[in-house]
Parts: sequence; structure tokens; C-alpha cells
Amino acid sequence: MRVLFNSRAKHDYLSDALTLLSGWTREGEQIRRTLVIDDTQHAALTERVKVVADALHLRPEISRRADSTQIRVGHGSGDPLTEGEVLLAARIEDAYRAVTEA
Repeated sequence: MRVLFNSRAKHDYLSDALTLLSGWTREGEQIRRTLVIDDTQHAALTERVKVVADALHLRPEISRRADSTQIRVGHGSGDPLTEGEVLLAARIEDAYRAVTEA
């Protein structure tokens, strides 16, 4: 069964979900995370994120800078964050743990 949310309840639901994702910061209608990982971990993370993002039909921005990987999720075009984008951030956290614990 699918639960319908009005726009206010949906916003609160997403805000609550974001508070559970430590390390993610909100910038307008995007969320961002910087991870300190090496090149091998970056490659493994990128591959895992690609699989999940393709399944969700989303395109996160992933870039490499010095010894860190920066990830942005969201449109940035004034569209509000969606459940799928918050779900993608949670799956990125799962992938991050997997590549750093291996």
C-alpha cells in the first residue's frame, strides 16, 4: 500500500530522513557529501552508485578532488528533493561503508 503525503508532510518526511544521513549537507534543493577516500575506493564507489542511480533514474554529480570525492544529489533547478534522491543518498552511504570496510 502506498501512502500519499501532502506537500507539507512530504517536506517534513524528507527533512526527517535527511537528519538520519550523517555527513550530508543541504544546499537549497540539493544535498552534498564529501568523502575522504583513495582512488581505488573512489572507482569502486562510483561503480556501485551508478548501478543504484540507474535503477532510480537519477544522475548524481560525482567528482574527484585531491584526496576526496564530492557527491551532489538533486536538481538544483528549483525542483524540490524527491524521495528517490534521499533514497539514493542512503544507498550511497551503504556503498561508502562497503568500499571502506573491504
